[in-house]
Amino acid sequence: MTAVGRLVAGETETRAQFEAEPTAYRWIFYREGEDIWIRVLELRDGSDHDNRGTEIWSSQLGIDQLARTVIRCFDEVAQTYGESGYRGKWGEHFPRTELETLRRLWHAHHRSDNT
Repeated sequence: MTAVGRLVAGETETRAQFEAEPTAYRWIFYREGEDIWIRVLELRDGSDHDNRGTEIWSSQLGIDQLARTVIRCFDEVAQTYGESGYRGKWGEHFPRTELETLRRLWHAHHRSDNT
């Protein structure tokens, strides 16, 4: 979620990594204007260089579509499980601060597009 927020704020490349020991999944986001390219790599070890990974998915979409999708997904998870249920299911606190930061950045970006 932080990686998407950084894209909305204007960064041109961000990354996120999810550990699924022993495998890791690295999401690489590139932004050019309003377009986002996403690559998901599967790596045997999370410390491996990108070129050691296998691309398992890629896509292109707009920054607005990406931000809205991430916000909606996390809103749905919060509604379905609640924040305490999230912790019980995934062993981590619900990323409320990150979600609200992304929402604020997206609203600011969306307003700037409409002016």
